[in-house]
Amino acid sequence: MTMTRADIEAAHARIAPHIRRTPVMNLGGAFGHEGLVSLKLEFLQHAGSFKSRGAFNTLLSNPVPAAGVAAASGGNHGAAVAYAAKQLGVKARIFVPEISSPAKVAVIRSHGAEVVIGGARYADAQEACDRYVAETGALRIHPFAAESTMTGQGTVGLEWEQDAPALDTVLVAVGGGGLISGIASWWAGRVKVVGVEPEGSRALHAALQAGGPVDVDVDSVAVDSLGARNTGDLVYSICSQTVDHVALVKDEAIREAQALLWRDYRIASEPGGAAALAALISRAYMPRLNERVGVLLCGANVELTKLAELTH
Repeated sequence: MTMTRADIEAAHARIAPHIRRTPVMNLGGAFGHEGLVSLKLEFLQHAGSFKSRGAFNTLLSNPVPAAGVAAASGGNHGAAVAYAAKQLGVKARIFVPEISSPAKVAVIRSHGAEVVIGGARYADAQEACDRYVAETGALRIHPFAAESTMTGQGTVGLEWEQDAPALDTVLVAVGGGGLISGIASWWAGRVKVVGVEPEGSRALHAALQAGGPVDVDVDSVAVDSLGARNTGDLVYSICSQTVDHVALVKDEAIREAQALLWRDYRIASEPGGAAALAALISRAYMPRLNERVGVLLCGANVELTKLAELTH
């Protein structure tokens, strides 16, 4: 698959009436870097994460059957599909694993979707979702490995380029890889795109090392959003051509980034949403002097009790 800038521009025109154009905060001399740091505040998106972009693009690009839509999700994708379905008057059933954050499950339910516990892990929820789709004909909205999802997520890059000074590098957290696939396709050959994964959940890092998708073990504080076991062929085919490399961060650095965002900016970020910043503050990514670095803050669906534990 080749995803073009024209594809992403078309997706943006399609979803713009339904999404928030999230702001950009351009800082000088922040997070230990003397050059420009540009924060894209995508956690302010509807349903608390970038996922609403892909959900709306998929719903608006496909005929929706009477059975409605279905999705498997650790939380953010389900919340986004539920929100988009509600706004467009479509029935939604979301399959979540037992490990899902209660805060994220509550967001899904708040948007009127039916929530089904689909097993212990994400893979179990995906299997339950697939069975339901096969039985009912519902439209399955995949969290990352689908063209309409990726082009929707790529609109983050389109907006960011318009609202920030020219960037040299952008840091993007990676779960399944749909977000970075879209953003890297937007900036391909013009801006260095660096993925960020937890050391304990490195599906894209492993795929790039192995020369193809491989299964990985998943164990991280960010597992409910960055916990994919395998990127799949579609994500690998795009990222192997467009992503510079993947930086790995420790869970401790992710927690530190969450605490810093709350202390200094009053931003309540979930672990996955703070992972890209963790790469900068821990020096898992080392920018050059005066390099213009973009950092994507992509999700805000955090349990406040857990955030309080980090910031006391």
